[in-house]
Amino acid sequence: MAMVRVELPYGLRVLAGVEREIAVEVEGPVTIRSVLDAIEMRYPMLEGTIRDHGTKQRRAFLRFFACEEDLSHAGADELLPEAVVCGEEPLLVIGAIAGGLMGSRFEGEADPLRG
Repeated sequence: MAMVRVELPYGLRVLAGVEREIAVEVEGPVTIRSVLDAIEMRYPMLEGTIRDHGTKQRRAFLRFFACEEDLSHAGADELLPEAVVCGEEPLLVIGAIAGGLMGSRFEGEADPLRG
């Protein structure tokens, strides 16, 4: 059994009533699927927030990172890096940031933020 560290984004921490980092016990191979299963079992209020209830697919505006690697498009059953499995590094669940360039890109246009 592995004790896996997971960092959650602010909204999920508030919903679960936890600090930035949680630890979950994972039996068997340590994959994104097994870690998310463990999170949802320990924190049932998070079920459906990280992945869809029915399809179990990652929610569009969340990303997974570990050991400076984007695992968002990795298969749910791919093994996580050994540093995550042994607790040296956390699995990061990151809320994606969407937006555009602040300020005007066109000369002569007023910047709505600066007047």
